[in-house]
Amino acid sequence: MDETQVERILQNPKFKEMVSRKSKLSWTLTIIMLIVYVGFMLLVGYNKEFLMTSVSGGVTTIGIPLGLGIIVLSFLLCGVYSYIANNKLDALNEEAMREVEAITQGKGPH
Repeated sequence: MDETQVERILQNPKFKEMVSRKSKLSWTLTIIMLIVYVGFMLLVGYNKEFLMTSVSGGVTTIGIPLGLGIIVLSFLLCGVYSYIANNKLDALNEEAMREVEAITQGKGPH
């Protein structure tokens, strides 16, 4: 591929839209996970008493289900990303790839 083809691919509207949507999705899910994780770490650092509170008067504290919830949330967010990428973004990806192939074979719009 020469520089002209690369530039045409990078300027392709479908390619730009695909990159933009994937970027927005991944950053949104990353920010959600970071907020939850940092929030949990702040609780650990500044409010240990709350996390040590018993859930039902037994040995299980509030910190245990919260910690497990963070792990489950990370799996759920991965599932959300996979679902959206496979069902919404794959069609856009296919369109972009067809246009990229046309560009690299010299048949694309000039």
